[in-house]
Parts: sequence; structure tokens; C-alpha cells
Amino acid sequence: MMLLRKYMSLLGVGSAIIDLILPKETYKRGELINGYFHVKGGTIEQQLRRIDSDLVLIDATTKTEKVIDTATILSTKLLRSEEASKISFTFKLPENIPVSSEHISYRFKTRLTFNEGVESKDQDIIQVIS
Repeated sequence: MMLLRKYMSLLGVGSAIIDLILPKETYKRGELINGYFHVKGGTIEQQLRRIDSDLVLIDATTKTEKVIDTATILSTKLLRSEEASKISFTFKLPENIPVSSEHISYRFKTRLTFNEGVESKDQDIIQVIS
């Protein structure tokens, strides 16, 4: 039974879940964002390897996505089955990015990577004002 759960988690079934929790949705250019990742273990224990959170600019006019910057946290934490933990997140918005508009939007795309190479993903939209 344990082997079946292990293979299912490798396929992403019952895998750990990551959620980036931000204190608000609107930020000024150059502002420091202080939030945290809420990580919840899956059906088996998994060895955390890294968390990457990309700030992505989405331009609706040109239908393009561009990674502005990435926050990476390397970890050797063993995430036990069903265990919940908080990992702090700090990100400084660049001063020179365009403000949000009907054509420009931003989101954090977060990936949680385990030793087995499995990933868990999350997306959070933010507004950037001047």
C-alpha cells in the first residue's frame, strides 16, 4: 500500500500543496513584500528541495509573459505526511516596472520542488501602483 501511495505522489496525486499567502494585493513599485508560504504535506513524507516564486509580468496586448525576478528558497526540510508548515517570503518589487493596467498584470508563480522532482504549483495575482 505504501508503494502505491509513493507512486501516486510521484504523479502528483496526494502530493504536498503550496500556497503563497500575501498580506494584501496592491503594492507600490519598490515596495518590500513580506508574506509566507503555507506548505501542507501530502499522503507520504517528501524531501523538500526548493521553492521558486517568479514575479511574472503579463502583457495582454502582445500576449506575452515575462519573468521579472525570482525568489528562491533552498530547503532540506523533510515534509511529513499531512504536516503543515510556514516558510517566510520576502520580495522587493523593482522600482522601474510598469504599473498594472488593463493591459499589464502581475502574478507570482510559485513552484515547490521535491527530491523526486515532483512539483506543486500556485499562482497569486497582485496589482502594482506608482
